[in-house]
Amino acid sequence: MQPPQGGGMRLNRHLATAGFGSRRACEELIREGRVTLNGRVCVELATVVAPGDQVSVGGRRAHVQQSLTLLAYKPRGLVCTASDEAGRPTVLSLLPRGLPRLFPVGRLDRESEGLLLLTNDGELALRLTHPRYKVEKEYEVRLDKPFDIAHTGRLLKGFHIPGGRAKIESVTLLRPDRVRLVLRQGIKRQIRLMLYELGYEVKTLCRVRIGPLTDPRIRPGQWRELTGAELEILGAARGAEKRGARRKPAASAGRTGRVG
Repeated sequence: MQPPQGGGMRLNRHLATAGFGSRRACEELIREGRVTLNGRVCVELATVVAPGDQVSVGGRRAHVQQSLTLLAYKPRGLVCTASDEAGRPTVLSLLPRGLPRLFPVGRLDRESEGLLLLTNDGELALRLTHPRYKVEKEYEVRLDKPFDIAHTGRLLKGFHIPGGRAKIESVTLLRPDRVRLVLRQGIKRQIRLMLYELGYEVKTLCRVRIGPLTDPRIRPGQWRELTGAELEILGAARGAEKRGARRKPAASAGRTGRVG
């Protein structure tokens, strides 16, 4: 999503392009009366922002930014929020100053690690997280005891956990106590809760793929910018996965960085 070259854009898209979340999240900001246009509160979702208009959220100017999406490896101990009321370190602490305002796409709980996208492209974030697009995420999970292959059927069929009915798309046994799981849902702590229901405790959980993106070279705490080719693949994969198609994972390298 690139800044406009002329004319105007709808208010929710302007906010999403400025890094305030997905279009849906930005619509909530508008409804809540937190958005001003040229100094006046604006709650009309159909409002068009013209060149020269000043838009703010809670007094903070919403500047349209160049689109930027990063692939990061979240270590354990970080939370997937832009800020944390409890003062815990967030995944944004991995990034240096000077980058556009980014937010995490989806979440990994504090005890989990692995691949995470950070972006200021609200439309991309929505399409990668909304259930109707069914974007796959793949995880490697180490358990406290050997996995009973007889439990595969229950995971694939699904059952209710706090948060809704949950199911796994595929289960692959890697070692007696290690499995690879593929999800198309995003229920909070889904894997941990499903396996707990079956009598297991998750010792480690690592996300190794998001849609078609994977990169075995990236290490905890590292990040890199997605290449143009990867962004194109993501766009194509969103359409394919919406139709239930499967794609081969892609790995590539852009600008990289590391903190520490």
